[in-house]
Amino acid sequence: MGPNLAVPAAAGGRSLHRFANPGRFLRLAGRVQPWLTGAALLVLAIGLPWGLWYSPADWQQGETVRILYIHVPMAWLAMGGYLGLAIGSILSLVWRHPLADLACRELSPIGAAVTALCLATGSLWGKPMWGTWWVWDARLTSVLVLFFLWLGHAALVRAFDDAERGARMGAILALIGAVNLPVVKFSVEWWNTLHQPASVTKLDAPSMHVDILYPLLVCALGFTLAFAALVLARTRAAVMERRIRALQLAAARRAELPPDGRSVLQGAEG
Repeated sequence: MGPNLAVPAAAGGRSLHRFANPGRFLRLAGRVQPWLTGAALLVLAIGLPWGLWYSPADWQQGETVRILYIHVPMAWLAMGGYLGLAIGSILSLVWRHPLADLACRELSPIGAAVTALCLATGSLWGKPMWGTWWVWDARLTSVLVLFFLWLGHAALVRAFDDAERGARMGAILALIGAVNLPVVKFSVEWWNTLHQPASVTKLDAPSMHVDILYPLLVCALGFTLAFAALVLARTRAAVMERRIRALQLAAARRAELPPDGRSVLQGAEG
């Protein structure tokens, strides 16, 4: 029974590492990147004008409701992106997936940026609705913690001269921080908060009129595509930078060798 159980695990590891080949990733990313970027721009070109100018104002909140077309997608991306960071961290720690390290490293600055936008737009929305820019509400506080987790990961993976050690420490922090995701999601249900409950992701039906819901979903799709395009572009650039650095290091080593040793090294590389 033991050997039979080991085969699927090994096969799964080989399957994962097939996609870790830098050359294969660069070829695939080069084909996907233009389409992903174009789709993001097209969907946002439809969704943002639809939501910010052509959708109706809310009967209670008036024109301020238009902030939700940016605020809500940023909140979804802040949480969904961190879930992706946690999954990438598992791939890094368990399967030592080299591209997972790079992807997580490039993901955290973008995740921090969208979480900052979520907090900023939430404050802009909260001032006319609540009469204050900020309260230590359960939802707001847990999102602020999420922002610091993004910043902490971005700083930690860059804090070590040994990139592999930095990636391991960052992965551990990301997995510990994932405990905060259910708190962000269910804070409005677990505690009495100023923040309104979920209006879109409800089990029965969204408590939002379709004239507001549809442009919101289009904006969310556009921002998600843009988020993915940015992560892919940054990861692709990081892979190319690492390959260039490896080539430069190899060239420097060859230059330091005497002519006889250099020819032996070149023969070994060939």
